[in-house]
Amino acid sequence: MAFGQNSGPPANHRQIEQLLALLHQAGHRDFRDARGPMGFSQRQAGGKFTVEEADTFIEQLEQTPFESQTPSVPAEAKRTTRQLALGKYSDQELAAELQSRGWIVLEP
Repeated sequence: MAFGQNSGPPANHRQIEQLLALLHQAGHRDFRDARGPMGFSQRQAGGKFTVEEADTFIEQLEQTPFESQTPSVPAEAKRTTRQLALGKYSDQELAAELQSRGWIVLEP
């Protein structure tokens, strides 16, 4: 097999859509997001699979219980560092800082 060549016929549109739907169920945004956890190659992370590869991954994802894999994370833990840092300031303080930098601030 030559470098960069698939080892079989390409997966059809239905298989790719089914695989992507199962990846969404598993908590991934797209093929690239799932590359590490699923063990995708660079080609597969681009959404290119052979029929056999797609069937294998679909079967693997269908047999995996997703509810037990996804730990519940409190909303406070999901906040970014920047959001946490800004959370200690009042709306008025943030508005005053923006105005001092030349921004126009209006109440919602």
